[in-house]
Amino acid sequence: MTAMGTYVRSSVRGFLQSNLRFKKDCIRSIAKHLQDPRFFTLVQQAKTKFLDIQRKSGVLSHKIEVNRVRLHFETTGDGDHTILLLPGALGSSQTDFSKQLSDFNKDRFTLIALDPRGYGKSIPPERDWPLEFLQRDADDALELLRKLGIEKASILGWSDGGITGMIAAARCPEMISRLVVWGANAYVTEKDIKIYEGMRDISSWSENMRTPFLSLYGEKYFQQQWSNWVDAYKNYFIKRNGDICKDDLPKIKAKTLIMHGLKDPLVPLEHPDYLHSNIVGSRLYIMPEGKHNLHIKYSREFIFLVEHFLGD
Repeated sequence: MTAMGTYVRSSVRGFLQSNLRFKKDCIRSIAKHLQDPRFFTLVQQAKTKFLDIQRKSGVLSHKIEVNRVRLHFETTGDGDHTILLLPGALGSSQTDFSKQLSDFNKDRFTLIALDPRGYGKSIPPERDWPLEFLQRDADDALELLRKLGIEKASILGWSDGGITGMIAAARCPEMISRLVVWGANAYVTEKDIKIYEGMRDISSWSENMRTPFLSLYGEKYFQQQWSNWVDAYKNYFIKRNGDICKDDLPKIKAKTLIMHGLKDPLVPLEHPDYLHSNIVGSRLYIMPEGKHNLHIKYSREFIFLVEHFLGD
């Protein structure tokens, strides 16, 4: 063996022995502290401080039983103003609201982002589609607020979540103080159904549209449930003459902001116009370059406008 080889082996052995002595010293020190009651007090204080910081700036995940199913939701922020975020079709807190959960003012607001039953991490159960599935989602959202002991909240709802939010605000006006909806509609037309049918096959979607859902559900579940979603809207069109929640709009007492992307390929401009005409005192804001996902692509402008509206 060369002199260099002997030197290297000796150096490595010395390092390992030194490291072992250090570990033993650490273990003895920890064992000594574990016998000191003050150590537990310090640990508890550190945990409390960490949880306060995490609640305020991080995102916490929860599950709770609501109307006989376990629903997943995420929370962040520590403000006095509670906001319930409702996602679009087959959406979840993370696929639909990651920007809002990270960038909203968490000193002013507490955000609760819900995965509706059969969506995201609220599986099981698998999603089913009764005729008034959006009405059932509204009942779930209201019951979640009751279970959490929240007497008053604002709702932010995108697409299907916007419809759910409008139904919830009409059913319990005393609970919902402010309402923000975008990409939402109170009825469906033959033209709308043709648009949905054109999207039934998810292989025709762009990679950017498809990937978040495939990552969340896998291709088989998502394709089947998306096809079921198209059929569910056809049921509204056939069995309810296209009426989803038209009669609910005049019952909404919450101050309401309707947002719409002028380039939205899924929701024609007639729908936000109809909402604006039938929700008393509502405001309508059009984003000229916005599409259906305006809150994602233009998240900074969206958050600025919504925070201003909620604090107005």
